[in-house]
Amino acid sequence: MSDEVKIYDLEQVSKHTTHDDCWVVINGKVYNVSSYIDEHPGGEEVILDVAGADATEAFDDIGHSDEAHEILAKLFIGNLKGAKAVEAKRAQSYNQSADSGVNVPLIAVAVLVLAFGAYYYKTNFA
Repeated sequence: MSDEVKIYDLEQVSKHTTHDDCWVVINGKVYNVSSYIDEHPGGEEVILDVAGADATEAFDDIGHSDEAHEILAKLFIGNLKGAKAVEAKRAQSYNQSADSGVNVPLIAVAVLVLAFGAYYYKTNFA
């Protein structure tokens, strides 16, 4: 068995667009998703819409889980010719902020409580 990674061009990938023979490109890597298409939680249609093409944007926009990335790794068949492989985006936890550690909803609640307190004080004690 060879450890050499196969290289495919987009023309080769574009020939695999059916339910039983479905390839996609994600982040410069080629995946044969035919065996997984029936198991996909979003339905087969979303995969068939990007079959035979670069599905990176569609895949990343959803924010797939670590489990989805593990499944995808098992379906890897090679690299796309000329593509630079990049790390796939992972779904962020709901409580994490991409830019900072600031909890915006908590600050909004605090501002509302202060505003209500000031209004109550002004109308009842001023």
